[in-house]
Amino acid sequence: MGVRLILAAILSVAAAAPAWSEPLAVTEIAPGIFVHQGVIAEPAPDNRGDTANIGFIVGGSGVAVIDTGGTPELGRRLRETIAARTDKPPVVVINTHMHPDHVFGNAAFEGVPIIGHANLRDALAARIEVYRRRLADELGAEAAAGIAPVRVDRPVGEEVRIDLGDRVIVLTAHPTAHTNNDLTVFDRQTGTLFTGDLLFLDHLPAVDGSAVGWLRVIDALGRIPAVRAVPGHGPAAVDWPGALDPERRYLTTLVEGVRRVLKAGGSIQEAVAHVAEDERDRWLLFDVYNPRNVTATFAELEWE
Repeated sequence: MGVRLILAAILSVAAAAPAWSEPLAVTEIAPGIFVHQGVIAEPAPDNRGDTANIGFIVGGSGVAVIDTGGTPELGRRLRETIAARTDKPPVVVINTHMHPDHVFGNAAFEGVPIIGHANLRDALAARIEVYRRRLADELGAEAAAGIAPVRVDRPVGEEVRIDLGDRVIVLTAHPTAHTNNDLTVFDRQTGTLFTGDLLFLDHLPAVDGSAVGWLRVIDALGRIPAVRAVPGHGPAAVDWPGALDPERRYLTTLVEGVRRVLKAGGSIQEAVAHVAEDERDRWLLFDVYNPRNVTATFAELEWE
């Protein structure tokens, strides 16, 4: 009886555990446009690094993959999902920026050309070992095994158009904002815009480039004639360009708050303690990212 109970308990736990080896769940948000939504959280064993939105666009002759996830395992599961949805092969992987939650799945797409911002290769190369060690610390050495070497086969300096077969997508490289290597992907056929981390919803925006520059890029993004947008984190948005408003408000509050502290001769510690506090209840992960954002923006504006 005891053995049966133990076996039943093991089977129950196994049945309740996430099926990490299965293909990723995706939603077809428009004809031929598929999105997998990551959880809004820091990478951890319970989410296996599945924290960023990734997706793919199916054309008449091939598939464009938009980011690949935060581990090689997630990339493999994404590739299985693509194969389950279409017989068209992946013909290009597009990385929207350098952060590991968007690019470490590239390992599953060996032989598929990778496209990114002209600054992506150098920016990622400078940080990849730090990112690799962090992933091993967060998820274990096994999760970090097999991360692909840095590869950008086609850098984008301004704009590139790709024909997937009766479906043209437009890739646009942006000035420094979230990072110095942000790229967006616009599907003209459905009016769907993949913003990468130039748009956050629910998840507090993270400044790893320039808050002031980001506000300028937001203005440019708002002029794109999209119907819907897929942010880097958070739910796919149908209200465009209204989806930009919460992020614009936060970044404006951040910049103006830091400027006030600097004008009053205040310290960076004072800025971290007080700037953008009114935004706390409007975002998830506020305590993780707001101190970093204030620190980065203080350094950016200190000699303005």
